[in-house]
Amino acid sequence: MKPTPAAAAINDRDRDPLPSSRETALAVVSGSVRPPLTLLASEPLRAASEYVLHKLVPLSRPVAGDGHPVVIFPGLAASTRSVAPLRDHVQSLGYKALDWGRGLNTGPRGDVDKWLEGLAKDVDALLKGHAAPASLIGWSLGGLYARELAKILAPRVRQVITIGTPFNVPAGGTHVGWLFRLLSGMPAVANSHMSARLLRPPPVPTTSIYSRSDGVVAWQACIHEGGAAHVEDIEVRGSHIGMVWNRDILRVVGDRLALNPGQRRRFGGFDEAACEPMHRALCRPGQRC
Repeated sequence: MKPTPAAAAINDRDRDPLPSSRETALAVVSGSVRPPLTLLASEPLRAASEYVLHKLVPLSRPVAGDGHPVVIFPGLAASTRSVAPLRDHVQSLGYKALDWGRGLNTGPRGDVDKWLEGLAKDVDALLKGHAAPASLIGWSLGGLYARELAKILAPRVRQVITIGTPFNVPAGGTHVGWLFRLLSGMPAVANSHMSARLLRPPPVPTTSIYSRSDGVVAWQACIHEGGAAHVEDIEVRGSHIGMVWNRDILRVVGDRLALNPGQRRRFGGFDEAACEPMHRALCRPGQRC
């Protein structure tokens, strides 16, 4: 079966078209862009089922990676242990998976710029023994760190991959609305300058992975504006909590990490014919594996 584009692979015929940037902005500002509470309530159960599938059905391995360093940033209130499935997957592909080095992610403290500068120094120190530029992968809030650090450390960064990261949210687009208060120290209504800053993509190839069934972060908040050539938004199906072991996300991560430095290639979609036989057997009729 011929691979389909990522968006088409999620049953585009049953989807509404992506809203314009203006429509998204208006919806977010009005507070109407927020995942339904039903999705939020079902997050633990969906994440658990995704984890079971992750453990029972191994992913096929692509060509071994080139060994370049990959720094992984956990989500808010998550730790190194939380992102272990993602880190183990990156390591198994032949890359040097590195922990961000700060344990539990409790959010920035004090002046945001100084905090980010300190984190940039820590990451730069992590990369001292590596000649090749690093890929930065961040889940949820960790993706904002990855994007901002890539702006500071651009010469040392190969690419950025964010997973369920709300960088396009003036206010009200996530069930963890205090995210922006953590980032700015001010109420969300005063965050127009921070919103503009977070929306601006890093100067390196950047991929945003998002899910319309995310019960924590509105998928609209993970979409880039302007259509820059070096950014790409890739849709998958799954929960927010289970993103670090979501099979489709692990596939996308492997595909992106395999790109050569500076290479720009759109994601080719999910090839159902290439799915593992055991995984196909577990899928319901008509369900994409």
